[in-house]
Amino acid sequence: MALTPARTMPGVLELLPLDQIALQRMLDVIRRNYERFGFLPVETPVIEFSDVLLTKTGGETERQVYFVQSTGAMEQGEKPDLALRFDLTVPLARYVAEHERDLSFPFRRYQMQRVYRGERAQRGRFREFYQCDIDVIGKDSLSVRYDAELPAVIYSVFRELNIGAFTIQLNNRKLMRGYFESLGVADPEQQTLVLREVDKLDKRGADYVRETLTGEAFGLSADVAQKILDFVQVRSTSLQDAFDKLDALGAGPESMEQGRAELKEVLGMIRDFGVPESHFVLNLSIARGLDYYTGTVYETTLNDYPQIGSICSGGRYENLAGQYTKSKLPGVGISIGLTRLYWQLRDAGLIATAHSTVDVLVTQMDEAHLPAYLALAGELRGAGIATEVVLEGGKLGKQFKYADRAGIRFVVVLGEDEIAKGVVTVKDLRREDQFEVARADLIKTLRVELAQAEINA
Repeated sequence: MALTPARTMPGVLELLPLDQIALQRMLDVIRRNYERFGFLPVETPVIEFSDVLLTKTGGETERQVYFVQSTGAMEQGEKPDLALRFDLTVPLARYVAEHERDLSFPFRRYQMQRVYRGERAQRGRFREFYQCDIDVIGKDSLSVRYDAELPAVIYSVFRELNIGAFTIQLNNRKLMRGYFESLGVADPEQQTLVLREVDKLDKRGADYVRETLTGEAFGLSADVAQKILDFVQVRSTSLQDAFDKLDALGAGPESMEQGRAELKEVLGMIRDFGVPESHFVLNLSIARGLDYYTGTVYETTLNDYPQIGSICSGGRYENLAGQYTKSKLPGVGISIGLTRLYWQLRDAGLIATAHSTVDVLVTQMDEAHLPAYLALAGELRGAGIATEVVLEGGKLGKQFKYADRAGIRFVVVLGEDEIAKGVVTVKDLRREDQFEVARADLIKTLRVELAQAEINA
């Protein structure tokens, strides 16, 4: 019988164990910081009803959705009524609407799960990937002070991840829509189309956006298109500079004034939350592609690696859950696309291969002493030291080689000589040295060594 080739479909990230550990540690850092700010864990099903999932998406997202159908339904010619979630925000809106009576508001949740999109197979684009989200949902209203809190969370996460200098960029959709209205672009649907185009400014450049806005699809005059381009190219260099540039935009309709006031309040409070001014800026081109954003929007980029693009994004939405409930449940949230971020950081050489989660390998010198090796390993595990035992004997050099390839730092040797002397030999594969320690002092010694290794990591 012919063998089936072992292969994975394009657009998935399947890692070797040490790389998986590095990814898992990033997840741990993100989770720790989310919880540090008082967010609670939530999980939702991978599969949702498609009519629930696709109530309000916009952009190209709907064309990327994976629909789910059983073989029996396909045979009967039924249309699929289930789909894989493409993000975590829409399922969250459904979740809050469904469990509204059981939740305390403002509801602060974090969610770290895989999502699925039918991305075109190409380097760095994933069909299955982790998103790590936080959202705050209010009942009837939600202060923009929460919009200012989320950048503080972002700052805390990426400072601990230690992946280089980063900048949180902010804008406000009310401000953008109001400014477009002042230029005569008053139709909400046309404003949405303009928002999507200007969001491409950093990726495709001003000439591309200008040609699109003045083309047949939009039909804007060259003067209006240039004013829009001048607006979206506004960037700040400090908090005061951001205030000055917002004031310099001039008066506008009510939505513009509301957006400007919100953005000023958010920017000022970010500093009060302890985020240095060097880590957040005003960027009036940030729009975000999904239609449900209504106010503050965020994107975070690495200063030295702008080609990576946004590593964390999100924003304010006033009526997302309105598709499922008559209650008004406004919210604000951000998302870290961890799979893509990890892949890009590793590709850029910013993430080193992790060491094993196993701290110690207990070797087997003599099968007759296996009970002693198992007892020793049990003691180490009881002390909180992750320990593996070699259960099949072999040359000691081969056991050392196994530990090295598996990323295990410490190897413990307990042979006839060590047993006679009441000691244990410990080999540190990272430092390439070894030492003897009294059997009774092994746990204390290893704890010191592991603590020092953690400090130096």
